[in-house]
Amino acid sequence: MTVALAFAVNALCNFIIGLLVAKFLGPEAFGRFALALAVGVVVQIACFDWIRLAAARFGATRSGQIGAHARATLDASFATVTLAVTILGLCALLGGFDLSLSPELLGLALLAAVVNGFFDYQQALVRARFEDRLYARLLLTKNLLSAVLTVGGAWLTGSALVAVAGVCLAMAGSLASAHRALRQGRADRDPTNHEKTLDYLRYAKPVVAASLIYLALALFNRSLMVERHGFAEAGQFSLAFDMGQRITQSLGVMLDVVLFQLAVRADARQGGEIARAQVAQNMGLAFALLTPACVGLWLVLPSLAQIAVPTEFRGHFERYFTLLVPGFLCFGLSVYAIAPMFQIARRTGPLILAALAACGGNLALLAALPPEADSIALAQTGAMVCSLVALLLFALATPAKWPGARDLLAPLLGAGVMAAALAPLRDWAPGATTLLLQMSAGAAIYAAILWASDACGLRTTALAGWRRRGKDA
Repeated sequence: MTVALAFAVNALCNFIIGLLVAKFLGPEAFGRFALALAVGVVVQIACFDWIRLAAARFGATRSGQIGAHARATLDASFATVTLAVTILGLCALLGGFDLSLSPELLGLALLAAVVNGFFDYQQALVRARFEDRLYARLLLTKNLLSAVLTVGGAWLTGSALVAVAGVCLAMAGSLASAHRALRQGRADRDPTNHEKTLDYLRYAKPVVAASLIYLALALFNRSLMVERHGFAEAGQFSLAFDMGQRITQSLGVMLDVVLFQLAVRADARQGGEIARAQVAQNMGLAFALLTPACVGLWLVLPSLAQIAVPTEFRGHFERYFTLLVPGFLCFGLSVYAIAPMFQIARRTGPLILAALAACGGNLALLAALPPEADSIALAQTGAMVCSLVALLLFALATPAKWPGARDLLAPLLGAGVMAAALAPLRDWAPGATTLLLQMSAGAAIYAAILWASDACGLRTTALAGWRRRGKDA
């Protein structure tokens, strides 16, 4: 519950911070800010994310603690990769390469990659120990600092450079505030294990490669937008893409940080069969959350744009978001519902093939569609559809467990009824009243259908919890 609440607050904060930064920077500067962060994320995924994945999958022992040798190996790996990134970054900056970003902005993008990589690694270690309060503390502190440093810097200066620096300082400040607690389980004197490092790489490199392909694909589309239509249009596209992707990832990660660790613990303590059953249950829960969330975002889009989106972004925001929202759903289901099936089985190769299918779909659509801005958004969505279809085909060829038909049909029915009931409200005058009515009515309709059908055992679990509380009282 603590983690879920922290992530709900984190998603809301990220959404608000992103909108405020866009408002204070304006389309052109925000386009540079978004491109710099996208470069940083690509570097982070390429170089550091395998360490986070290894910590989440292999860091915990049967007792739930971090193994000393695993921690020493992961710490040494992070230090080595950081040194390599620093050297290569300096070579790129001093080599006189023709870069889309200024040298200062590119340098800060690389710094953001290192700091964000370390932040995610530390969070993975905390989750492996099931320290929910510390996990929530890191998230909330980062958001508070980001509100002051990132938003404040954008407001005072209107500079993308200052805003990216604020992102770096916010994450570093959050880690510094919890320095003592994060040192738990650290083993300075334990030797690193190079064989373990290779095992971690073998497990994580397909996941990292797939993530990198998705990010590079988004970066390619964003850069294409800059080349064809300029930084201002890229900023318009970036706001819609970043907000939708961030909401989807926040919802998916909110489930993943809790549910995937339960599957990992089940695998360590009870074996693969129980772990696969947990993954199937997790898959149903992810589907039940992401499907109505994406449908609901489209339903409330006019009011949401009216209230939250800066005036100069509104028309473009609604158009791009509408084109991108099916892709957000497909991406969320691919990463947070289907991919854990391969991760638990330690057979992560199909994730790369699904990502390559996304690239093929993206290029095919770009070639077939006219060279307009909307075509790039459609290609991005089509790429995610191709990825999900490919991943499902690979998954169907494995002996994995799947959610029951009721766990899939009930969310589809709930989302469909919710959309049919609330679609007329999209024509109402957008604003806070309409948004509140849409959200409350949509949540009530969807929850009633899930409760009546007992999808994913939610009603059974809730009633059992209430009975236990009644007995304890």
